[in-house]
Amino acid sequence: MLRATMPDTNTIALDAMGGDQAPEMVILGADAARKRYPNTNFLLFGDVSVCAPLLRRFSGLSTVTQVVHTEDIVPPDAKPSAMVRHGRKTSMWVAIDSVAAGRADAIVSAGNTGALMAMSKLILKTLPGISRPAIAGIVPTRRSESVFLDLGANIECGPENLVEFAFMGAILARAVLGVVRPTVGLLNVGEEEFKGKNELREVANTLGSADTFFDFHGFVEGNNLTAGTTDVVVTDGFTGNVALKAVEGVAQVYSDFLRRSLRSSWGARLGALLARPAFRSLSEKVDPRRHNGAMFVGLNGIAVKSHGGTDLLGFANAIGVAIDIVQQGVNERIIAELSGLQQDQAN
Repeated sequence: MLRATMPDTNTIALDAMGGDQAPEMVILGADAARKRYPNTNFLLFGDVSVCAPLLRRFSGLSTVTQVVHTEDIVPPDAKPSAMVRHGRKTSMWVAIDSVAAGRADAIVSAGNTGALMAMSKLILKTLPGISRPAIAGIVPTRRSESVFLDLGANIECGPENLVEFAFMGAILARAVLGVVRPTVGLLNVGEEEFKGKNELREVANTLGSADTFFDFHGFVEGNNLTAGTTDVVVTDGFTGNVALKAVEGVAQVYSDFLRRSLRSSWGARLGALLARPAFRSLSEKVDPRRHNGAMFVGLNGIAVKSHGGTDLLGFANAIGVAIDIVQQGVNERIIAELSGLQQDQAN
């Protein structure tokens, strides 16, 4: 769950046409987010003939929202390279461009992930000192929550990329999770120092010897991800994406098995009825909508990706992620911390 933010006024650009249930889901989510973050204005990018009538149903949201008409949309199956060449009139492109132009503080989209990353890299560029941006998400753990990155932006990474990811992830943990001094773990095939590829051991040596604002825990394994052993888990985009999908799949299978077991007999149904409050609490803790909103960290502008199949609650949470990142000055912190690291290495 995201922390409450300071009452500063922010403007969030929304890709109204991105997502399985867009634009209605986007507008419903924006209205829910407005109630939680009343000092927020919205720029809604999409087909005005569709968006305007929907927006009029929400008087409170209408007063803080401007609809910007766009002609095209990004298809969910579109290739990122094609959208970079031909997508300049899409709702996603124009929404990202509003951040680059300073009209909005952040962009939130539930559209095509590859296209959103490709367009964001082209339009927003990367922060000084960052060679590659990463996708970071918040995952529930037995202890609380952890930042996990990279979730798929970079299939292959060099040691310098993983070091940058560690710093960016730790800054997110401080800003979004409220951890004063985060612990950082490097995902590996074992916790022992001698295990893994040479590149991972090089990263571990760099992080272990750096004088930083976080504590480097060392190597962690896949089971440590959900255990909450560290506040931040760092890996390359290929491994991170596979690990995240595996965790989501296991959670879904467990939920299906539990549901079937509770319906298997009258006794089981009675037990389920008595345990309903406990099951409701468990459901809220692992509800993916409450952890929705993956951050594209390392860009010279804030871009947040919502799951395409989410509902209003999930999209509202993604908007909350964007607001927290903006108000906590995450990008400014990344620049300052990496600048300090580079100076230490030069000395």
